[in-house]
Amino acid sequence: MIVGVPKESFPGERRVALVPSVLPNLAKAGLEVVVETGAGTEAGYPDAAYTEKGAKVLPSRAEVFSTADIVVQVLCYGSNDKTGKADVPLMRRDQALIGFLRPMGAREVVEEVARTGVTAFAVELMPRSTRAQSMDALSSMATACGYKAVLIAGDVLPRFFPMLTTAAGTITPARVLVIGAGVAGLQAIATAKRLGAVVSAYDLRPAVKEQVQSLGGRFVELAIEAKDAQDARGYARAQDETFYARQRELLGRVVAESDVVITTAVVPGQKAPVLVTAEMVKAMAPGSVIVDLAAERGGNCELTRADETVMVNGVTIIGRINLASTVPYHASQLYARNLTAFLQHLTKKGKIELNLEDEIIRDTLLTRGGEVVQARIREFFKMPTLVAQGKA
Repeated sequence: MIVGVPKESFPGERRVALVPSVLPNLAKAGLEVVVETGAGTEAGYPDAAYTEKGAKVLPSRAEVFSTADIVVQVLCYGSNDKTGKADVPLMRRDQALIGFLRPMGAREVVEEVARTGVTAFAVELMPRSTRAQSMDALSSMATACGYKAVLIAGDVLPRFFPMLTTAAGTITPARVLVIGAGVAGLQAIATAKRLGAVVSAYDLRPAVKEQVQSLGGRFVELAIEAKDAQDARGYARAQDETFYARQRELLGRVVAESDVVITTAVVPGQKAPVLVTAEMVKAMAPGSVIVDLAAERGGNCELTRADETVMVNGVTIIGRINLASTVPYHASQLYARNLTAFLQHLTKKGKIELNLEDEIIRDTLLTRGGEVVQARIREFFKMPTLVAQGKA
């Protein structure tokens, strides 16, 4: 079978779905690779690097789609709401599509993808299990985002991160608060700690306390307990407004004492909860910085504006989106390894084997045969339940 890698078309997207180093492993699995010319250039992977590893470089996007049995992308139509629709006429029935599809975004978009007849796999639906760990693209990209959030904050903050002892006296370290200790949050904690900051973190899931402390952070404990704090996949559950109001009240003091606040709290398929209010921002010292990694979903800070940087009362609030794309070389490398592991799992002797008894395949399979087939997504959109399917 042939795997096609089109160039990412989302404005400013610099990542690429596969990098040259993974091609030998795909070849061993019986998979050939075709790449649109220039697909990896902005990530640091020129066409020549692909041809050296056995890929064929094609001159156009349309040719990649028409040649490939499996199309792999970073941002497929769904997650790419700017230019992704242009790919719909290029898709064909029974072709496989793998990438970020934002399955809990817009029902009409998911159904439009389904109507093309493609067999689409949404990588953000990957189960959080030991078997699927090497395929967890969502965690890989969250790692990149958490890392870059700290560097952006450090660049904007008008003070040093580490404590410095100089001939002119001692410089006290910056105080960093990370709200949300998922993958992105934990990476932010680790990065800020390496840069010498004093790091604290808060999460409504008490279970992550040990992880925060293992990275050298102080876990902030509030006099409030969440109900059913996390779901079966390990993600934080949405809470009611009463909980969030009390949480904001208790977090206010900690936020006010921080030089940098990095927020990472998202709930799949829902608007991000507001955790930092305008009043809390007002209490922060001038020069402080907030980096809101939930900006694309409305933001954890009340004053966040998606893909904008605003200043309020001397506090800089950064709502950058798609941060993983700002470190495209390694973000692409991580993503390509995730996709390679998934392709090796999905294919046998160079052919796709749709074993729907396999949790990894069943959970990521979004559309097939003209239908949205993922049970959780159908339930989310209140669609009728489909009859269960077994092996293909």
